[in-house]
Amino acid sequence: MRIILITGASRGLGKGLSDHFRDHGDIVLGTSRNGQDGLFPLDVTDPRAILAMADRLADVPVDMLVCNAGIYLDKTEELDRGYPPSLWAQTFAANVTGVFLVIQALLPNLRAARDARIAIMSSSMASNARSSGGSYAYRASKAAVLNLGRNLATDLRADRIAVGIYDPGWVRTDMGGTDADISVEQSVAGLVERFAALSLDTTGCFETWDGKLQLF
Repeated sequence: MRIILITGASRGLGKGLSDHFRDHGDIVLGTSRNGQDGLFPLDVTDPRAILAMADRLADVPVDMLVCNAGIYLDKTEELDRGYPPSLWAQTFAANVTGVFLVIQALLPNLRAARDARIAIMSSSMASNARSSGGSYAYRASKAAVLNLGRNLATDLRADRIAVGIYDPGWVRTDMGGTDADISVEQSVAGLVERFAALSLDTTGCFETWDGKLQLF
């Protein structure tokens, strides 16, 4: 029986992943900003909250950490007048710094497990090959967390912790909207297969939810 911690587990993809793993017999520790429905209260932009969660989990081995929490604030920003500094700061605090601090705080828990895995949610919008414009803060943050994940994969290899970075697809969630390509169930099914294949042989990978592309 594995212990899996998923950030941003109250809705959308995070909830879908939590439900799947729980239904398959894993112990799931989910987080949300306000800690409703039995989830750990965690605002990933608050370093004190991250440390408090780590203290609560002292001596608990974590077999898989899924860094799913994130925000997308600049869907409708205009290039000429939009993208205030506060938007950039909020986006990077949640999508990049928060990911790093959660991983850093839980390193003892991951090291206590055997062959632990970290899954980081990025996006195809992080890829230099898909520069369709707009959403500058979101794109930049997802490119940054991709770089973060690939370098963590190098540094954590000696601890036998594999790191994968994933594009979950354009999913019909509050963030993705109703016109998105795939359902939560489709994304979850594909991601679960990708997570299962993650090992030290594939650490540092950047894969789509369906495994058809490797984006760089």
